[in-house]
Amino acid sequence: MAEVLPLQAVHYDLGRVKQLADVVAPPYDVIDEAQRAELAARSPYNVVELDLPRDPDGGDPYEHAAELLRQWTDEGVLAPDSEPTVWALEQDYSAPDGSRLTRRGFLARVKLTSYGEGIRPHERTQPGPKEDRLRLTRATRHNLSPIFALHPGDAWQHLEPGLGGDPWGEVTDGDGTTHRIWRIADPAVHEAIAAQLEQGELLIADGHHRYETSLAYQREVGPGGAADYVLMALVSLEDPGLTVFPTHRLISGLADDPAKQEALGSGLRELFEIEEVPADQLDPGGVEGVGVFGYIDSHLKRGFRLRLASNPALDRALGGRSEAYRTLDAAILEELVLKGILGMSTEDIAAKRGIGYTPSIEEALAKLDAGDYQAAFLLRPTPVEQVREVAAAGETMPPKSTYFFPKLLTGVVFNPLS
Repeated sequence: MAEVLPLQAVHYDLGRVKQLADVVAPPYDVIDEAQRAELAARSPYNVVELDLPRDPDGGDPYEHAAELLRQWTDEGVLAPDSEPTVWALEQDYSAPDGSRLTRRGFLARVKLTSYGEGIRPHERTQPGPKEDRLRLTRATRHNLSPIFALHPGDAWQHLEPGLGGDPWGEVTDGDGTTHRIWRIADPAVHEAIAAQLEQGELLIADGHHRYETSLAYQREVGPGGAADYVLMALVSLEDPGLTVFPTHRLISGLADDPAKQEALGSGLRELFEIEEVPADQLDPGGVEGVGVFGYIDSHLKRGFRLRLASNPALDRALGGRSEAYRTLDAAILEELVLKGILGMSTEDIAAKRGIGYTPSIEEALAKLDAGDYQAAFLLRPTPVEQVREVAAAGETMPPKSTYFFPKLLTGVVFNPLS
């Protein structure tokens, strides 16, 4: 059972900042140093100073973030709400085919539970980001950015009647996504949403590290307080604007290891039917079948379509898994190629030793040209229904199996934990 409640949020006072676009930011884990500098230059109050903190005096960055949070609150730049509120969210964005889509959801508090008790993960997590987020949560005692989760049914029907006026805030980000946010303070709407979602199960789409961080923080401070809940953005599994993009795999460490290069080539020939394709057909999106990839390396610099031919190998590697997991491209690639041919361990993959990721085919090709990586495997998007089936079977996908787009903004609302 999922317990979904409104939150008494802390948010920017839009009368004290020039515009919301100056103070919000993308998720911390997609921001590089150049983008961080650009965001910080927009406003001294940009949320990047809290969510990806740097102390200019060389002190503890997490304590610096906590001090800034207190300072901005004292100055009135951040304002606490006087009543519980749900925040309705629309995101207009461009799909890969150029069409415009709208994804709808809302921001609320969700009660923390162990996985399988109303909330499920869909991907494995890595230890490093969890320690970073835990230290930030300890210092600031706030959820600074929302976890993205999917819910069954249609909660938007309860929110839509309250969206007649202008939104509280509107931002168009660097990806061309327009975010519109409305504050919904009507207790009847809150109760209708809570009642509808109470019997459902939530599926974490993005933010597994932060969810597990919140569980760890709750254990530290003890149950019975505000830390029993976490900030989430909730979107229906049936929302017509819900889109999953692929995340492609990049392989390094081949340039100085001819034996590994040869092993990769011979291993792929053994497992896959291989067809050379022109560059404009390298993307495998839309191609039917199990275990289909685009492949290119910096040695041959030619594009290929890989199609899994050796089902016995798949049976040996994934025989005990559900059908949804056995037909998952990211799992097939991980077990048969990354582990089977290249000899990577689960720990290697978690630590990104010899592997990189990108949602962009153009970036993948550019990194091959630059010599950063020597081979690229291009994946198809994972259908939302397959994500749901894998999670329902109690399994978690390999890291970066999905790329839910558009990303949520950080800085729209903060959830106090004390």
